[in-house]
Amino acid sequence: MTTSILDAHVHLWDADRHPLSWWRPALGLPRRAALGELRRVTVAAPAPIAGAIAVQAADTVQEAEWLTSSAALGSFIRAVVLQYDARADAAAWAGMAQSVIDRIDAGDLRARVAGVRLATPAGAVDLADVPRLDDLAAGLSASNRVLELLLRAEQLPAAAALAARHPGLRIVLCHLGIGGDDPGDDWRSALAAFAEQPATAAKVSGLVRSGPAETERLRAAVGHAVEVFGAGRVMFGSDWPVSARFAGYREVVERTDAALPRLTDAERREFWADTAARVYELPSRG
Repeated sequence: MTTSILDAHVHLWDADRHPLSWWRPALGLPRRAALGELRRVTVAAPAPIAGAIAVQAADTVQEAEWLTSSAALGSFIRAVVLQYDARADAAAWAGMAQSVIDRIDAGDLRARVAGVRLATPAGAVDLADVPRLDDLAAGLSASNRVLELLLRAEQLPAAAALAARHPGLRIVLCHLGIGGDDPGDDWRSALAAFAEQPATAAKVSGLVRSGPAETERLRAAVGHAVEVFGAGRVMFGSDWPVSARFAGYREVVERTDAALPRLTDAERREFWADTAARVYELPSRG
């Protein structure tokens, strides 16, 4: 590899300080995923790491404040994406994340909140069970922030409809809406329809798994994503430390690189760094 990497999808957490509702020992994940450990593992990458975007792993205000404070400790975390939970504040368009966003906008916190993630892979196919979804979309659009979606393939048509209702909103699909599943025909057509909305983009993240058919599955999923979005609307994300259950950081990068279709040098720079910097509107480093 000859280009630097901006990792668009990492997680930081400390389950002893801020419990994660989904964490359990059987997952094989550490109780603490610290910034220092992320810096250590990225040193092994086959190209320089220019920074990362941290996506909140829990759904509480306290953990969101901890994440933004951790991100503010240095320049490696370029931005954070907070989770959406309407139960925390039913009157706020950003739900749980609203108070942290307000403090950052007021200058009380230093970190940059570039967006909010809606994680609803277990929800209704039509997203009808997401409270105030259009208010969230409108609020993000008005504040020039990104909506991230963690969905399953069956929910992609609803995501496309949401994008059509809010054409000015940048929407980023996590894990291509497929994760470790096989790229079947239904997913292919649904992803293509989602990609027809011009303000959408997708993360090639959370896809690396183990198994004899892994190489071909990964190549098929990544190739289709590049085909329907174009190289300028797909971006790399490691999904560290969740990805470490299947492969080390260097291997995740190398297997993703091997799965890419033939790209020009400019397209490779977009995939590995420039797309994420543009979509999340990260300030340039002088």
